[in-house]
Amino acid sequence: MKTPPPAKVEKGTTDWDVQAQTNRAPADIQVLKQGDTFAIFDRLGEIGTAGESEQGLYHLGTRFLSNWELLINSKRPLLLNSTMKEDNSSLVVQMTTPELPQTGHVLPQGTLHVFRSMLLDGGGFYEHLQLKNYSRCPIELTVEYRFDADFRDIFEVRGERREKRGEFLAPEIVDSIVKLAYRGLDDQKRHVSLAFEGQIESIDRHRCILRVRLDGGAETTLHAMAECRTEKPGHVKKPETPPRNHAEAVAGWTSRIRETESERTEIFTSNEEFNGWLNRSNADLDMLISDTIYGRYPHAGVPWFATPFGRDGIITALETLWVRPKLSRGVLSFLAATQATEVDPNVEAEPGKIVHEMRDGEMATLGEVPFKRYYGTVDATPLFVVLAGQYFRRTGDREFIEFIWHNIRRAVNWIDEYGDVDGDGFVEYQSHNGRGLTHQCWKDSNDSIFHSDGRAAGGAIAASEVQGYVYDAKLLAAELADVMDDGVWADELRRQAAELKLKFNDAFWVNSLGTYAIALDGDKQPCEVRNSNAGHLLFSGIVDEAHAASVAATLIDPRTFNGWGIRTISDGEVRFNPMSYHNGSVWPHDTAICAAGLARYGFRNECARVTAGLFDASLFNDLHRLPELFCGFDRMPGHAPTLYPVACSPQAWATGAVFLLLQSILGLEFSPTKPQIRFENPRLPDFLNWVRIQNLRVGDGVVDLAFHRHPRDVGMNVERKEGDVQIVVIG
Repeated sequence: MKTPPPAKVEKGTTDWDVQAQTNRAPADIQVLKQGDTFAIFDRLGEIGTAGESEQGLYHLGTRFLSNWELLINSKRPLLLNSTMKEDNSSLVVQMTTPELPQTGHVLPQGTLHVFRSMLLDGGGFYEHLQLKNYSRCPIELTVEYRFDADFRDIFEVRGERREKRGEFLAPEIVDSIVKLAYRGLDDQKRHVSLAFEGQIESIDRHRCILRVRLDGGAETTLHAMAECRTEKPGHVKKPETPPRNHAEAVAGWTSRIRETESERTEIFTSNEEFNGWLNRSNADLDMLISDTIYGRYPHAGVPWFATPFGRDGIITALETLWVRPKLSRGVLSFLAATQATEVDPNVEAEPGKIVHEMRDGEMATLGEVPFKRYYGTVDATPLFVVLAGQYFRRTGDREFIEFIWHNIRRAVNWIDEYGDVDGDGFVEYQSHNGRGLTHQCWKDSNDSIFHSDGRAAGGAIAASEVQGYVYDAKLLAAELADVMDDGVWADELRRQAAELKLKFNDAFWVNSLGTYAIALDGDKQPCEVRNSNAGHLLFSGIVDEAHAASVAATLIDPRTFNGWGIRTISDGEVRFNPMSYHNGSVWPHDTAICAAGLARYGFRNECARVTAGLFDASLFNDLHRLPELFCGFDRMPGHAPTLYPVACSPQAWATGAVFLLLQSILGLEFSPTKPQIRFENPRLPDFLNWVRIQNLRVGDGVVDLAFHRHPRDVGMNVERKEGDVQIVVIG
């Protein structure tokens, strides 16, 4: 067997960029996800009717179903409506049929109602099909399901080509069940079992035809199911069990939703459109979060990144920490358990380093792509420490910090021992092989780090925002060291942070730009390009006070803030392209971090302005769902933002943006030493007259709060307070 040579770089880069072709808008698709399974349908609830596309039923990095169609009397039904349930648990499609010839008469168009309800649960897809005859005559129908399974790795769906694939196994058909199977080159057997309930007329490898008779005014219900399974080499096969049914899947979803809702902080505002954005974000987070043996973890995004990413998970947790602290605990537990323990250049691993990406598909298992467990990121490790420190501030959970204390120490040790590639005091990245990412910061496209004349940066690269994360990590690790009674190390960490801040402001500041270079290249030459990462520097606190106003001004300058959000690279820079992945596009999470940075340095009005831009963008998106990114063209009055064709939607850190924005405009912080909530100089934008926060838990207490905007300030009322919780308003 000869495996094809692996490509060179991954997420968002030239060689690993998503190559799948699509002419659809996000509104043209419907997405379901539960755990390690997700599905992408068209609006009729079908898969694969539009030729090559990302549509499919996926499980553990493989597309199991590549085709799923419904025909009635050999004709495709006509769409009436296609809606997702508010909590994302199910897709409902309502249709009718064109004219259907019957014996002795014709059933007119619009007489048969076709109702499809679909959901995922436990690696399975479940469809409830209800048919009602609104005529007064009996009708004879054939209900035909067409299906196929291509078992393509998600990287193949993304556009990668393979020289060789595994073998399709002979289909097994027993009564109402069809099993389609594939044995991959990794020797894993992947199979999907399709089961149908109803009067079966015929069933084969590609279709199942059911016979239905309906009297005038009568209705009937049919069910179809598809369960995905993977058997690894040496797997002891368990006895086959019948697929579960739609009702059991609904019960499972209902139980999980009730459990999460009981713990959730609820937010209500005077603006129903803003409430819609909040509700959609909550629902999308619930959908993207998967249960692991270490706790709950948000998958990065559907379809291309429906898997754990270290950086994405941490930032999503930071964005939502104030409303969902248990999610941060799950993220920290998962990343601590997968922290690297040895040097392995093949996957960029070094002791103490936090994982970048984990994949389960055939190509990852074989090493055709290097991402089975890949550590090629420079920022996830300091961000892990930042999240640990912020989690303790939010919860005071010393027992958990003690549990992961050795992981925190190892992460800080990685920063000091491995992160500084050339010993200059800055943390850099440089690929250790030709297989993974070239750029290992959040802007990881091949062309994302460059000089003002367009030259690509090379060598050991010190990305600006990474230094900010390290600075913040050192200070927060010092707080945790105090908690763990290690005052000597705490003092040393604070000294290192102060030294880094001085050194950073000296080396990265570009006076002619009024902001910081995006990076230093391997020759220590600054990449003098206006960029959104300066907002991350404000967010981390590494910006010298003397430079803060200038940095804020560059972020809200029209060349950077396009009216919807903050561009990754400012208009006018030599590689600026509003249609690029990282060189001029707008990412909601990036914009939210910039807004939080503005608020940290006291620029509340600018923070509110940026918040308003992203809120306006949400109004133009289907379901109020902000995608992973959108194009960075100038905002045109009365027009929507320009979509990026293959952006993930939903996407975790885009979903978390609204919560970080609201926290920032309210100036909400938590005390690391006592159960206390602080609001520093809170503001509300013009589109919010009031905000209510209910079930906000701090320590053993809980509070309900209400904020009202007045002409000169914002007033706060405590509507409920249980337990020993202090509430402080400053400014």
